[in-house]
Amino acid sequence: MTLKHISILLFLLILNSCSSTISTKKKEYSATTSSILKSDWTIDSQEWFLDNSTITGSGSPSKWGVLVSKKQLPKNYEIDFKVNMTKESLFEIMLNLDKGKYIRTYLYQIDQNIVIGEGIYYKNDDSYGKRGGKTLFKNPMKLENNKTYDVKIKVTNNQLYFSVDGQTSLECSLEKSNLSQKGKLGFITNGKVIITDLKIKYLSELN
Repeated sequence: MTLKHISILLFLLILNSCSSTISTKKKEYSATTSSILKSDWTIDSQEWFLDNSTITGSGSPSKWGVLVSKKQLPKNYEIDFKVNMTKESLFEIMLNLDKGKYIRTYLYQIDQNIVIGEGIYYKNDDSYGKRGGKTLFKNPMKLENNKTYDVKIKVTNNQLYFSVDGQTSLECSLEKSNLSQKGKLGFITNGKVIITDLKIKYLSELN
């Protein structure tokens, strides 16, 4: 490898590390090491850890386990991962978290639905009314503990598409539903959850 190639590679690495977004036009993001998880996410080591590209989160009905990215999501993005709720009933993906408000996209075993809703998040406050939020859209789906589900989320041109196992899905306009159009990514569990194959990639507005 020539000195010129080495210089270009170093420049791209520095550019990516300084980026304000969790995924860039040049790169698909994936969590592969504990150091990446610690550097890219606000993490409670007693609630969340990563081992061999597997993110494990723990919470309880009274104290939800929350993991939040330090960087913004791109305006248009796609998120893919597999999830297994091994304990309790709720797993939630926080989208476009900004100033305590976010889009709720979640799997809820008690109601047996996947859901899109409005969420609020008060850091360090698990009291009633300071977490979660109202439901806007829902679709029935049989959900069980100790079963792995494929989750895909796509936001492009202010349109949100949320699907589980490629069969049950929800879709809505962020603008028409008055939902947050920018912000960070997070995960919430009220039990124990295992996340694998997490990938976050930038999308152009043409996707």
